[in-house]
Amino acid sequence: MLIVELKEGDSIDKALKKLKRKFEKTGIAKQVKARQFYVKPSEKEREKKAKSLYKQQRITKSLNA
Repeated sequence: MLIVELKEGDSIDKALKKLKRKFEKTGIAKQVKARQFYVKPSEKEREKKAKSLYKQQRITKSLNA
């Protein structure tokens, strides 16, 4: 549960901004999105390898440029 503490005189906009920031920091949105559908372990591994390969290519490209 996310709790946002406000000081006296804080506006609703400021409270919403704090709530949004906490929500993003905790990673709840990513977790909910990831759990919407079942992903097979083999698909997770394939995605992880593809992501790693992409990062490696970006790093080598930036070093060569």
